[in-house]
This record gives sequence, C-alpha cells and structure tokens, in this order.
Amino acid sequence: MNVKISSLLVTSVLLMACAYAQEIPTDSVNVIIPQSRVICYPCPRPIPQPVQISGVAVNISIQQQVATTTMEISLRNNAPRPQEAQMLVPVPDGAAIRSFGFDGVSKEPNAKILPKAEAEAIYRSIVNKLRDPALLEFAGYNLVRSSVFPVPANATQKVTLVYENLLPADGERIDYVLPRSESFASQNIPWQITVDLNAKQTIATVYSPTHFISSNRISKERFRISLGDNTRLEPGPFRLSYLLEQNGVTASLLAYPDPSVGGGYFMLLGAVPAVRPEKSPSIKREVIIVLDRSGSMQGEKIEQARAAALQVVNGLNDGESFNIIDYSDSVASFAEQAVVKNAKSIEEARAYIRRINSAGGTNIHDALLEALRPEPTAKTLPLVLFLTDGLPTVGERREAAIREAVKQGNKYNRRIFTFGVGYDVNAPLLNAIASESRAASTFVLPKEDVEAKVSQLFRRLSGPVFADPELTMLDSSGHVTTRAVKDLMPATLNDLFEGDQIVLLGQYQDDLPLRFKINGNYLGTARSFEFKFDTKAATMRNSYVPRLWASRRIAYLIDQIRQMGADRNQFAKDDARVKELVDEIVRLSTKFGILTEYTAFLATEGDLAMGGAGRREYYLSQAEAQVKSKAAGVRSGVGGVSQEMNVNAQKAQATMNRSNVFYDQNMKRVEIRNVQQIADRTFFKRGNRWVEAQLLEREKDLRADQEIEFGTVMFDEFVARLVKEGRQGMLALGSDLLLTIDGRTILVKMPSDAKTQ
Repeated sequence: MNVKISSLLVTSVLLMACAYAQEIPTDSVNVIIPQSRVICYPCPRPIPQPVQISGVAVNISIQQQVATTTMEISLRNNAPRPQEAQMLVPVPDGAAIRSFGFDGVSKEPNAKILPKAEAEAIYRSIVNKLRDPALLEFAGYNLVRSSVFPVPANATQKVTLVYENLLPADGERIDYVLPRSESFASQNIPWQITVDLNAKQTIATVYSPTHFISSNRISKERFRISLGDNTRLEPGPFRLSYLLEQNGVTASLLAYPDPSVGGGYFMLLGAVPAVRPEKSPSIKREVIIVLDRSGSMQGEKIEQARAAALQVVNGLNDGESFNIIDYSDSVASFAEQAVVKNAKSIEEARAYIRRINSAGGTNIHDALLEALRPEPTAKTLPLVLFLTDGLPTVGERREAAIREAVKQGNKYNRRIFTFGVGYDVNAPLLNAIASESRAASTFVLPKEDVEAKVSQLFRRLSGPVFADPELTMLDSSGHVTTRAVKDLMPATLNDLFEGDQIVLLGQYQDDLPLRFKINGNYLGTARSFEFKFDTKAATMRNSYVPRLWASRRIAYLIDQIRQMGADRNQFAKDDARVKELVDEIVRLSTKFGILTEYTAFLATEGDLAMGGAGRREYYLSQAEAQVKSKAAGVRSGVGGVSQEMNVNAQKAQATMNRSNVFYDQNMKRVEIRNVQQIADRTFFKRGNRWVEAQLLEREKDLRADQEIEFGTVMFDEFVARLVKEGRQGMLALGSDLLLTIDGRTILVKMPSDAKTQ
C-alpha cells in the first residue's frame, strides 16, 4: 500500500487515545452516537438492558447560509436502575455549539467540540477496546462530546443538542450535510428530519441527492422540507443543496473525476423561476383531452374520467384553448379543432362531458391520430392528455404500428401525456408514445382515483416557463462541439414548468471548463442561456453523481429492449443487439451496485463453481433470460405495468436508491441490502466477506496480494488513507473487506466479534 504514515505518528495517535480514554468513566457507561447506535464502553460485564435510542428528530434552520441544527435524541432506559451515559456526535467543520441539555435533575450539562485529531483518538480508544471498527467511519469529522449524565430507570429522556455552522457556497449553490452512518445495520431507528430554509433572495430550487424529500414553497425566499416517508430508515449522510435564483435559468455543476471515462461524470442542476416575474409574457397552452369510453370504463372509472376532464377544462386560464375527444369503437369530438376558453365554450364543454357514456371496444390508433391531426392554436404549447383502460381491440392493434403511426402523425410536436388505468393496458406502448413526444406516462392502479392522478399531473403543467429547450455544448472559442460530453441522461430536455428543476447527467471528456448553452421559448420569447463551469472543482465527495448517471443509463438500455419487444419478429432477428445491451446492463449493474428485477440475481453468489470468464457468461445468460422473458415478453397485466413504473422511476432518478428498491411482477416492493454503495466503491456480500464489485468475476478462491489485520500499525495506516480519500464509510460494513488498492488485491480482516454485530 502506498500509505506513508510513520510508526511514530501512529504511536502518538494511540497515546492520545489512551489519554482521552482515561477521561471516560471506568464504570459501565452507555455511549450514545445518534448517527450510529448505543455502545457499552468500557464494559467489564454485559449490561442486560442497555439504554436504547428510540428516535431522533432533527430540525435544520438555514438563515442566509448559516445553518442551525437542533438534534433531539430520545433515550429509553428499561433497566430498574439509572444508567450512566455519554454522547458523541460527529459534526461538520466550523460547527459551534449553541446549547446542550436534557430532561431531569442532574448536574449542569455540558458539551464541547473536539477537533478531528482528538475526535479520532476517542474513536480509536473505543474501537480498540471493543474490537469494533465501525465508529472509524466518522474519523475526519469534528466531534461534540457531552458530559456524563444519568438516564432515569424505566424512563425516556430527551437530549437536545443545538449547533450551527456556515454553509459552503459554490456560485449560486449552497450545500448542507448532516453526518450519519453508511451502515444499513445501524438504521433501525427512524429519523425525522425537517428543514426551514430562508434566504435573502428568491430560491430557485431545493435538491437532495441522498434522500427523497418533500418540499413546500412558503414564499419566494422560504421553503419547508422534510424526509419522504420511505426514506426515514435510509442510511448515509443527509445532503441538501439549494440554488439562488438568477435572471432566467439558474444552474450549477457537480462533478466527479474519473480518468477511466476521459475526465469524469457531471450533474447539471438547474431550475426555472417558480414564481412568474411580474408583467412577464406567458406561454399559453392548448390541451386536447382524449377519453376512453369503451365498455370496460363503465361505472366509477367513467365517472372519475368525466370529473378529471371537467377539472382540466375549468383549470385552464382565460385565452388558453382546449378540445375533448372521446372514443370507443369510433371517435367523437367536442369540436373540429381546439376552441378558446371563454364562458360560452366552458358551459358547452361541461354539457358535452356529462353526456359521455361507456360502451364498445377500444380504438386507440384512430383516437390518437384525431388528436394530432388539427393545426394547434397559434403561439401555444400543444398538450394531449390521453387516457385508456384497455388494450387496442378495434382498428389497428399492432403495438409497433400504432407507435409508428403516432410518431409520423405528430407533425406539430404535441406533447402526449398518457394515462393507463388499471393493469389491462399495453404499458410500454403508452410509455413510448409519451417519451417520444417529450412527455410522461402515468399509471393509475386499481383502487386509485383517476381524477386525482389526472388533476395532479395537470397542476404540474401549469405555468409553462421554458418550452422546446435545446442543449448544445460550446468549446473555448464559443463554437458548438460534440466532443466535450457524451451519454447525456436524458438525451433531450423536456419542457419546464413553474417549479421544475433540471437534473442532467453525463460524462465529460477532459479537464477543460464545460460550457452549456440552452435555447428555447422562455416565457413566450426566444432566449438563450449560457453557463461555464470549471471541472477542476470535481471531487470524490460527489460519488453519487456517477451512480445516478449509471441508474438512468441502465433504465435507458432496459427501455430499448422493452421497445424492441413491440415486434416479436424484429426482436428475434436482433439477438446480437440484445446481447450487446445486456452486456452493458450487467457491467453497469455490477460496477455501480444498481440492481433491477432483471439483475437481482447478482446479489447472490450464483454458480460458485465457475470462475473468471465462466462466471461472466453465467451472469450474462441469466440477465439475457430475464430481459427476454420480462422486459420484452410482458407487455400488459400487473407485470407489464410494474416494469414500466420501475423504468420510469429510474429514467428520472435524481436521488440515490441505496436499497435498490423496485416493484416485482406482483407489484410487491423489493429491497436488496446485501449490495452496498460506499463512497465511490460497490461491495457485494459473499459469505462473511464484502467483496468489491470489480473482483466478482475473479476465481472462487481469490487470493489476496496482502492481508491487513485489525489493530495493527498497517490497519491504522489503512484507516488514515481512507480518511484522507473520504472512503472511511466502508468500515461501517463490519465484515472482512476484499478490495483493490493501487492495483493490488487487499484483504482487510476485521475482528470476528465485530462481524456478528
């Protein structure tokens, strides 16, 4: 290993650890690390009922770049006697304690911040005593250390720590980080995180790459943010970024260096104004509502569809245009072409909608072509809301033919937003029609409300801000270049409405500055926006960027196979193309630890008798069988809809999916946790080891070039290197690690008692 830490330095660190260890009470004490767990240190005898963390609530108040973090930890002592406890909290650089306190009667509570070196000494003293290296993942942070206090018997006590720090800014982007454990094992405690965000100027958008968030704009300068319900148990640091609005489109760049792809990976994070500037022109909409009135829509579904149509018509602004097309065996329409909304047209439309009844078959082909036929109202953004609950049964029924007819017939570039109601729909057809027109597909599951789903999407389509955006890259001379970036995800930007954000991912080819130019119809006027970013600011801390790119890339490849399945004869002829796509899907899935329903088998050992090329062929054959039977073969039913929902979520993914969550063929939620993404490395659990992804295809009895034993000087050097590189989170995995360092295979042997925790 190329790690140069002298034995003298290691000895001094250990001596410092011993010095601080003497400050920790010698009686049994519960050490509380809210970001991880409770441990007993030092622990001469087992504690039958240690203190437990029953919950953590964090409120983050950001006032003009200063963050105040209030952490409330609920501690439960089920023992019949009071217990001693001490709290250790890793905090970012520059943090200062504002207050610290807890319930109950005790001596005056106190807390102090220890710098990184002293914090690491505390961690090492605990780690060496307990033979549990997990705490070392927090090495590199400053540390808040609390006073010792009693937790009352059979009671719950709340401890409150408040600290503040100045947030770093990169241009118009400001970033916040809350340190937390990378380990899934430590996250059996729900975290409630809320953020009150206030700025001096208008906030363009808020974004978290690590956790799904719910954001509510209170005013131009204020947001209220909370964790989504499904992410409260997600591990890892909580990251939040926000952009301050500029004139028009605001953008920032986050980059990750990787010479293996030329220069690295980037994310362009951008936003349009969420609040329309006063007296600004607007882009009017023309909305064509296309309703399925076939016999299968009888009852509640047709009632909800009529209500949805009424909501859309009523929700249009004065001067905007609309039409209503309803179809079964035949196609009917409210008007020959779209009409302008006014009191007379609205009243007539309401009467027309009330008379729509369900009967007959499903002529999807003719209904779509009729919606696309007329020339749109001048100076509008033409939108189609197309709803169906069935497969095509009348007229043209071939999936590939319908898709091609819509593509050729959409000469006015209408955006076709599709709604599939229930499971008896051709899911990939609806998705293809939407995505090829720069729109989106929505699936209304049984027992879900059609009206609610349509209205939800229509509300998002209010206030078009930037229509027909086109991205080009410029070289240093300002000329268009095709060499600066590649594999953009998405390849085409969709229209942007009030509150929308841009999350564009790709690979950049060298270390030169990146220059982006976006042209389009901005608030009714042709405008161009240019941005220049320095890729030398790329950092490994942005390791989520290549993973998000890879997730979208995998979804794109799966979608290609899925659409090839529209024509079974064509699909059979293209087996070579399928093999090529599958090979790339398996490569990306393995490298980045991003598993789907087609590659979930990678989480298990597979055929261990195979090694090298044989193992890879096994992986490829398994994946190819999965995509042929599912992605290409299943077009409708529960499996067809679930696959399309998975693909859509991945194609638009802007937040890490660390648990590899997807829906299976029965619409059941699946999680895979024996694959972990730590910093920029991916590990697969194989027996009692975590094996780095790039080693998976090696022989079964893989021999390490070097072994590093826990507790040795070499292990301390290894930890110091991880801290320097920002990769210490992998120590939270607990078991032995098999990984590569400087081209060599290293086995890091962890304590046997730590592996079972």
